[in-house]
Amino acid sequence: MAPSALPSFSSSFLFPLKTQKSFKPPKPLTIICSSQEPKKPSKNPQRPTSRNRKRTPYGTSRRSILKKTFTQEQVKFTAGVSADPHVGIIGGGMAGLLCALSLEKRGVKSTVFDTGMHGLGGRMGTRVIDPQQLIFDHAAQFFTVSDSRFSKLVDYWLEKGLVREWQGLVGQLELGGRFVPLPSSPPRFIGVNGMRPLADSLLSETSMVNVVRPCWISKLEPFNGMWHLSENGKPRGEFDAIVIAHNGKCANRLLASSGLPLIARQMKRLDLSSIWALLAAFEHPLPMGDGKVTFQGAFVKGVDSVSWMANNSLKLLGSQSNGPHCWTFFSTAAYGKQNKVPQENIPSQTAEKVKTSMLEGVEAALGLPKGSLPRPIYSRVQLWGAALPTNTPGIPCIFDPHGRAGICGDWLLGSNLESAALSGMALANHIADYLQSDGACPEEFAVGLEKEFEAIEGHDIGQFALAGVESSLKQHNEMSAFQLAT
Repeated sequence: MAPSALPSFSSSFLFPLKTQKSFKPPKPLTIICSSQEPKKPSKNPQRPTSRNRKRTPYGTSRRSILKKTFTQEQVKFTAGVSADPHVGIIGGGMAGLLCALSLEKRGVKSTVFDTGMHGLGGRMGTRVIDPQQLIFDHAAQFFTVSDSRFSKLVDYWLEKGLVREWQGLVGQLELGGRFVPLPSSPPRFIGVNGMRPLADSLLSETSMVNVVRPCWISKLEPFNGMWHLSENGKPRGEFDAIVIAHNGKCANRLLASSGLPLIARQMKRLDLSSIWALLAAFEHPLPMGDGKVTFQGAFVKGVDSVSWMANNSLKLLGSQSNGPHCWTFFSTAAYGKQNKVPQENIPSQTAEKVKTSMLEGVEAALGLPKGSLPRPIYSRVQLWGAALPTNTPGIPCIFDPHGRAGICGDWLLGSNLESAALSGMALANHIADYLQSDGACPEEFAVGLEKEFEAIEGHDIGQFALAGVESSLKQHNEMSAFQLAT
């Protein structure tokens, strides 16, 4: 087997996830799913197909999803796992990718399903605009390291030339143009060619991971001891276990009638804020009230419409950048909530309003006279509707052994790139241990199904990044209000 972009770790490298307290699923509502006598909620003895089921409408209300979530029957697999188990992973962000890589290290094959049109990575998004050669990290801006386990992985990425330290000037920008630099410690890291190329390269040397994209898994069906996944009626494979590595309304709709009420309930407890991203390219360096902008990244304070700004051209290209200056601006969560629309179909009027408002916020933050900010030669807005969590269970993963399904994601540990990686690795090792047990004592493997959520403070900073920056900010009295999350 070819080496993958993940150093070798034993299963004890991550979290000891087996719980001492045994878990018992609800008895009244249970679907027994075995290889001998499959039982289904339908009266039709044949395997259900998309032709004899009503499709869930796209605009399903939150109330109807909640009702389905709490009344659906619990799937209970009783047959042993396959001799050559296969795991289906829905979501190709950092958590899903690291879950797949870690499963391969344990000898378990997987298939990653991702909706990305241009590449993997989820919120590790990089957009390149040709022929102007414009480049934007339009989600995760950088990441830091605070956990020794993640540090070993980052050291490996550094050795392979996948990431490097971002040494550009980063700080806090107050309304009116006052800039306060942040300490360079802890180090900030970025993908060498952007965040998405980092995500795409993680699976470049794997031999047991299959990727299917773009693909929107729309149905999970337990049948004959396996999970059957489909995309709008098109079969996408059979799997011994499944991983939900994404969140938001799409994940909630998928789980609403899956036969996994405990998993679905935990996902529904997650509360997410929305963040607007504005990508804008300027022909010349941006001016400030006292000269030109010298920083490459700044957390913005005192502006309703902007919380973060970064010069992608200098960050990614450095001295080699001799073209337009490509900036990414993020809104606050409050602004995202006030101007939330369906992210799949943003009205042109809303897009123009958001662009104008955010550019005015940038102008005010830089201390420029109204109307003096140069007009961008390119601009685009994007709404991250499920951007930042406002609460978290504070555990690495969730796993339902009776339904053979788990959840991983950054939000489980607080929300940052490091948390996403640790969550994916933790769930992979837990599933591998479960598969090795052949499902003999499932109660020992139940994790997080009853865990309460706690609120996260300061979730409206739109940097999508990072553990570790909090300590730097706390060193500055004027920055004490910022407790950063992804």
